[in-house]
Amino acid sequence: QVQLVESGGGAVQSGGSLRLSCVASGLGTSALTMGWFRQAPGKKREGLTASDTDGSTSYANSVKGRFTISQDNAKNTLYLQMNRLKPEDTAMYYCAAKIGPATRMRIPPDEADFDYWGQGTQVTVSS
Repeated sequence: QVQLVESGGGAVQSGGSLRLSCVASGLGTSALTMGWFRQAPGKKREGLTASDTDGSTSYANSVKGRFTISQDNAKNTLYLQMNRLKPEDTAMYYCAAKIGPATRMRIPPDEADFDYWGQGTQVTVSS
């Protein structure tokens, strides 16, 4: 079993930055394909970015160039650096994981490819 705990959400003004963290336990991040998703009220969960066990990454067009996924395997932590935030980025942000390499790196990431989920951290961007 893999447990994921996100942190780092908060309120920020448009154009600002935030860095989300996701600490994994039960298995090291080096053995996991990991991703970030978000869900705004009344909308479906949206895949943003994913990182495979070989270090390859994928990004949804909506965040490409603004968001960056990274991980520190020594700390078993996944990060999401979010820059130039917009009000439409307001959502609950979730970390997700799958044991082993991705079968296929979909663009954008598909929630069906992930088995473990964190509880989410809220990001609110004001105009």
